Amino acid sequence: MIGLIGGSGFEDPKLFKIEEEKTIVTEFGKPSGKIKIGKIAGKKIAFISRHGTKHTINPTNVNYRANIQALKDLGVKKILASSAVGSLKEEFRPGELAFVDQFIDRTTKRQQTFFDKEQVAHVSVAEPFCVNLRKHLIDSAEKLKIPYHEKGTVVVIEGPRFSTKAESLLFRSWNAEIIGMTLVPEAILAREAEICYASIALITDYDVWKEKPVDVETVLKVMKENSRKLQQLIEKVIPLIEEKDCECNTALKHALI
Repeated sequence: MIGLIGGSGFEDPKLFKIEEEKTIVTEFGKPSGKIKIGKIAGKKIAFISRHGTKHTINPTNVNYRANIQALKDLGVKKILASSAVGSLKEEFRPGELAFVDQFIDRTTKRQQTFFDKEQVAHVSVAEPFCVNLRKHLIDSAEKLKIPYHEKGTVVVIEGPRFSTKAESLLFRSWNAEIIGMTLVPEAILAREAEICYASIALITDYDVWKEKPVDVETVLKVMKENSRKLQQLIEKVIPLIEEKDCECNTALKHALI
């Protein structure tokens, strides 16, 4: 089973016919909502909306641990996760996609590990995203002729507010390409759960460094266009995802003391 995590603008996917909806409660609490089960290209899909179907959960309050654990409980071993992001570089244009390969964590209030009671896991996130899933995304975007960036560094801020201009200029000085609010701790928890994980970042705006302060109306306009590209991309990439394991699926092998 392949997991899809929908971010801003993708709370209600029309990619597949929903065959069933599951209400799951994990040891870490309830996920963001019911998990929708269906098929794309004959492969079983489990979809969860990160912010809830009506976008009522802000980035800090998402129960990331419950979301990842619920997908793991269903047997998910590969996750594609979408999110709306701002651009920190001129060449990363609104309307384009980015398949990031690194992140800088600026969050402060989130549970970042499953191992906070009886055991400690020092999991490696030197390369935080699945190389194989990213390759499939890049190949699919190339074939579809969707404008994309095959790598990049994302700064993950706490939110839900947007950055000040001083913060935005600071992040640019770090040579980061984009800025978002949800990739951490989601990617870290997927690694702890030994699930392959890749991010599809949907660029909606230039962050405040370049233009007038970011506003929701502008973001929503570009987001609508990006959602169409995202659906095309997912339909193309799902058939390419193999069932075989990769290094992500043994991430705890050298992480536990």
